[in-house]
Amino acid sequence: MKTMQYIFTCCSLSVLLFSCDSFLDENPKGVLSNEQLNTPENVEKMVIAAYSSLGNDHYTEPNSPWPYGDLRSGDAYKGGAGTGDLQEFHFYETFTYLRDDIGLLDSKWYKEYVAISRANNALARLNAIDEADFSKKMIRIAEMRFLRAHYYFELKLLFKQIPFIDETVPVEEYINVSNVEFTSQQLWDKIIEEFRFAAQTLPDNNAEVGRANKWMAKSYLAKALLYAAYEQDEKHNVTNINKDKLTEVVNLTSEVINSGKYGLNADYADNFLCETENSKESIFAVQHSRNDGTLHGRLDWGAMLNYPMNPEYGCCGFHQASQNLVNSFQTDDKGLPKFADFNSKNLNTPDDLLQNNVDPRLNHSVAIPGLPYKYNPEFIFEAWWNRQPEVYGAFMSLKEVVLPDCPCFEKVNPFMSSSKNRDIIRYDDVLLWKAEALIELGRESEALPLINSIRERAANSTARLVDVQGDPTGKFVVGTYQPGINCTWTNDFARQALRWERRMEFAMEGFRFFDLVRWGIAAEYLNSYFAVEKTRREHLREAKFTKNRDEYFPIPKQQINFSKKLYVQNYGW
Repeated sequence: MKTMQYIFTCCSLSVLLFSCDSFLDENPKGVLSNEQLNTPENVEKMVIAAYSSLGNDHYTEPNSPWPYGDLRSGDAYKGGAGTGDLQEFHFYETFTYLRDDIGLLDSKWYKEYVAISRANNALARLNAIDEADFSKKMIRIAEMRFLRAHYYFELKLLFKQIPFIDETVPVEEYINVSNVEFTSQQLWDKIIEEFRFAAQTLPDNNAEVGRANKWMAKSYLAKALLYAAYEQDEKHNVTNINKDKLTEVVNLTSEVINSGKYGLNADYADNFLCETENSKESIFAVQHSRNDGTLHGRLDWGAMLNYPMNPEYGCCGFHQASQNLVNSFQTDDKGLPKFADFNSKNLNTPDDLLQNNVDPRLNHSVAIPGLPYKYNPEFIFEAWWNRQPEVYGAFMSLKEVVLPDCPCFEKVNPFMSSSKNRDIIRYDDVLLWKAEALIELGRESEALPLINSIRERAANSTARLVDVQGDPTGKFVVGTYQPGINCTWTNDFARQALRWERRMEFAMEGFRFFDLVRWGIAAEYLNSYFAVEKTRREHLREAKFTKNRDEYFPIPKQQINFSKKLYVQNYGW
């Protein structure tokens, strides 16, 4: 967090199998006992260490969900130097060669549990401290349970059946905790319980920017309840939508909306710039930093591969928007999405955007050859900035990157990154969660103004989308839904509109695949996408989504081995 000191604890044990072992007789220079650590000052450091896991990132298994939610959804291609460059991401994108022994899945699992262990460590020490000695004890406990729930939420989306370990479980007992001790729904209930405690305990405002507060917890509780409401069987089929959970989603999101603490930024672009981060729209964000006393700062390593190959940057051309995604931003003469035939005409050039109605969120989300890069009219994105356009096309992602002259930009040769925050929850998400819950409750008329407010903001977010002459870089036409005039607002139509709106609003942010799985439409949607897209991109020739398997990653084989076969593999693997 920018206003908090990060604590880095690195423990290294080296065992050298040599005949000379005199080094083993050396006494350690300093040892801290549990009692010494269980002081308010040191426990506070443990709390900060748990927060730091939000930014303990690496491009091979990033905290950013783009490889897991964009590549697997049809919104993005892997990019980079062909299919063998970080081939694990190619496996994610095509599903065909996914296996349970992929090392990056194992390391992703491991990193999430390292983060959980930090929260558990802090909680165990907080429990041992008298509140009279540490007045913030209950607030810090709520923060740690909020963070722990976040890490478990991410694991749940990726792997479904996970072992749930809290601070009451002794380390030596970890080996006896099964990943099927709780059913999938019971795991959701455990995560919901964590967020509920945090929402009931945290203050409205917490001391430093980035610390969890009541409204972050209420928002995340709503998100967890929304996911849990779509109940799945063992084969990952959605078998029921829980109306009670949806009703609570509506109530919680209404509280957040009515709190007056948050709102939509006037310009959509303000969600993706360093100079406007922590805005009124940002509810929960990873607080990145630079020049903070560490070697490279708390940079956004998750986006480190996603810059172009031009001289101003230099590497590495990953995370490229799909043709299907770009086409989906087309609108009709009423400014509404072209639900049925959006994919019959390709958008590729600046002229294409000037001759066809488009949603301006396209230019906020995707770099297109011949158009300004990241709102700089004099900095024109070119096809040769891509690493292998002959494989992955000429589009790139825009939201996570910054301009090379941004004060937040930093090169970490041969890569580059920035200290720009990454939003985990924004206000626009809260509005659309409420809309989704209302539609599934049969209250679609109440969802209409929420969806329209998002579309109105999109229509007004064109000021930065201009060329050097100040002219618009696209024929931007976005209309609101007006029942009886330009649409018939039935429940089915409202559901289609909501799902489309989520794709437009959060394009290239890594959420799409998890939406598809939640709605129970991943197999049908993705195999339809592959049928067309493989005719455009050779690397997708063998791509295929296998229903009742590919909704989740396999439990990593290494973890099953470590558990001495206690862990049970997900269905279909």
